[in-house]
Amino acid sequence: MFLALKEMRYSKLRYGLIIGIMVLIAYVVFMLSGLARGLAEEFKKGVEDWQAQEIILSEEANKTLVASQLTRKDLEAVANDVKAPIGMHSGAIKGTDQNVVVFSTTNDAFILPDLTEGTLYTEPNEIIISQNLADKGYQIGDTLNIGKFEEDLTITGIFPETFYTVSPVIYTDLDTWTAMKFGDQPFASDDDKPLNVIATQKNATITDDQDKYEVLSTPELIENIPGYSAQNLTLDAMVYFLFVVATAVIGIFMYVITLQKTAIFGVMKAQGIKNSFLARSLIAQSFVVGAIGTLIAMTLAFLTSFILPEAMPFAIIWSQWLLYSLVLLLVAILGGLFSIRTVSKVDPITAIGG
Repeated sequence: MFLALKEMRYSKLRYGLIIGIMVLIAYVVFMLSGLARGLAEEFKKGVEDWQAQEIILSEEANKTLVASQLTRKDLEAVANDVKAPIGMHSGAIKGTDQNVVVFSTTNDAFILPDLTEGTLYTEPNEIIISQNLADKGYQIGDTLNIGKFEEDLTITGIFPETFYTVSPVIYTDLDTWTAMKFGDQPFASDDDKPLNVIATQKNATITDDQDKYEVLSTPELIENIPGYSAQNLTLDAMVYFLFVVATAVIGIFMYVITLQKTAIFGVMKAQGIKNSFLARSLIAQSFVVGAIGTLIAMTLAFLTSFILPEAMPFAIIWSQWLLYSLVLLLVAILGGLFSIRTVSKVDPITAIGG
């Protein structure tokens, strides 16, 4: 290690360039990771907040919440003591470009979030909104309209920030949601009015016509949110490709530097220094390059998170960043290993004589 550090201090510009490239690669890794996790959180958080054990959908829904079609009568087929009917509707607040997702359920359902302000809805056309929608300028007592629904919706409460498919979340009662989504469409009875899914706090128990339903865990439902898996796979693939790039870049630079020091290695071998000692020196240099570059990049990415625009989703998962840091260190060391064979093949007589 002493030899490695002494040489790096002597050739500051050369190793500074390698560290600089490592910083750029690692910085992109951390930024992509933050953006990927931020976007993933804004896709799924609204469903995670339910804290449901299982979700019951119609069998033909292809495991997708929005495609599921149940009725209130289907609640009778679920024998669980703690269950919640859920309807979903996506729309835009009239007169704005703000998209929202409306979830409906009873006002005593276990899936409802705790309020930070106001009260739950108790009357038709009353709603509660997430804090990220309230930050747009809405407050308790305000009214708004969603899509083609003509009735004014009155805000009675605000709950902590949450998203579903990157949109703020609103909760309301089942009848208001039915009128909002289906308009004046007649239904034979209240039992025939629609739902999307039923959530249970424990494992779902279906007592009637089990083939009509499909039961998913919350993670399974999240994985089937349209676009969620493809988006994560794409961004994660970019991160993994950067690991390959880092390995190649460090490997090429260390190899070039090794070739430039062939004569020095020849002298050292002539003095009796073993290949294993020189190999450890190369690995130590690669480790130092990786460690310094990764630390600087992580610090820059963390500081960058404070100046990103609010509209850009970004989430720091420290356990993942630490894992990526270890991977970056390993690929830096792996890049340095490419030069060991070159060092071991150096012939003292040829190197000194050349």
